Amino acid sequence: MTTTPAQAARRELTGFRGRITGPGDAGYDEARAIYNAMHDKRPAVVASCTDAADAARVIRFARSQQLPLAVRGGGHHGAGLGSVDDGIVLDLSPMNEISVDPERRTVRVGGGAVWGDVDRATYEHGLAVPSGIISTTGVGGLTLGGGVGHLTRRGGLTIDNLLEADVVLASGESVRANSTTNPELFWALRGGGGNFGVVTSFVFRAHPVGDVIAGPTFWPVEQTAEVLVAYRDFIGTAPRDLNGFFLIGAVPPAEPFPEDLWGHKICGVVWHYAKPDLEAAQTAMKPFLDVLPEPLLHGPHEVPHPGIQAAFDGLYPPGQQWYWRADFVRDIPDDAAALHAKFAAELPTGQSTMHLYPVSGAAHDLASEDTAWSFRDANFASVYAGVDADAANADLVSRWTVDYFDALHPYSMGGAYVNMMMDEGQERVRASYRDNYARLARIKAEYDPENVFRINQNIEPAASV
Repeated sequence: MTTTPAQAARRELTGFRGRITGPGDAGYDEARAIYNAMHDKRPAVVASCTDAADAARVIRFARSQQLPLAVRGGGHHGAGLGSVDDGIVLDLSPMNEISVDPERRTVRVGGGAVWGDVDRATYEHGLAVPSGIISTTGVGGLTLGGGVGHLTRRGGLTIDNLLEADVVLASGESVRANSTTNPELFWALRGGGGNFGVVTSFVFRAHPVGDVIAGPTFWPVEQTAEVLVAYRDFIGTAPRDLNGFFLIGAVPPAEPFPEDLWGHKICGVVWHYAKPDLEAAQTAMKPFLDVLPEPLLHGPHEVPHPGIQAAFDGLYPPGQQWYWRADFVRDIPDDAAALHAKFAAELPTGQSTMHLYPVSGAAHDLASEDTAWSFRDANFASVYAGVDADAANADLVSRWTVDYFDALHPYSMGGAYVNMMMDEGQERVRASYRDNYARLARIKAEYDPENVFRINQNIEPAASV
């Protein structure tokens, strides 16, 4: 009788404290599920780890069995890179402990935690770590790719606030990486994705952030070009406490949005002012709002920071069909704004969207070579996302996304934020790291010469170190 990988894992992973799940086991479909339902991968083993020793055992087992290994934190990656067919998924979700040190303004976070848990834990102490915009996103994936979100202009990228990481290497060895211990590995972790090991614990710097002023301002989709040009000219020099990402989409058919706007195609800005001062927030927005027509809706109000962090969770629950494309952008000429307006008008489904995240303020305080994340000279990170709950619409949303990307890519800087890319090949990965790629490849050769960690936006090991 042939032994399955799951049976072999149960037999050979001596001392493993977590859970092994394979095809045919109760809970297999739940264990293998990832955020993007466009990917229906069937791993041979899902190994849910409780600690770094478990992770090391799984890595060694995958190597001994010559099986591909995927590492999953929150499982949000658009390309489904938290899973792999016929291989092993090293699931970090049980490792979700969080410990806040309010005096030092730091927080230690397990590699399987999600950002909503971090937001709630730090909020109790009037603190926050810059992260993304959906609270169910895994801490590990978002951090290792860079981390762009509501606090970027105030506090920088998530990686700019990473102080230390505990990492299990391809050899199974556990090491610590910070600015003085394994500094090259620490440099690579800050933007280089999951290429260098399994991060089982992060230590972040937290910022004084409690209640904030946040919410959207919407205009009719027909005004997309006008609003985008005004936004382009405004956001880079706005006060750092003010962040706002530009979006096109449709008004969600739910409260608190006015019922007469439900389903309307719109453009707009989702604001985040990092203090609970509505008057100061409105003053900061005023130069932008004054040059535009009256909006359909202007909703910034005082809210706990974890509230705005979770505001998109209901609109984008797990299990929907997603197709992504992305680019870094320095400039948005008027011709590009007109193209955005064209595709906004052609929005294929109510959940499809385009977001343009500002990369300015504190994100510009570091140079491109200071971390693996190389696009410090970008002003925006754009993402085009075709989304729908119905699998029958997968081709529709994918085509809109690709056409939109193809039209705007000539106006880009060539590379993209790796957390928002599909599986687009080595040339695209290299373009997204630019001059930092060669250094990353050398570090990869030192820490993972056999490319064990390759189910990712892969950095191939250099031929020699």
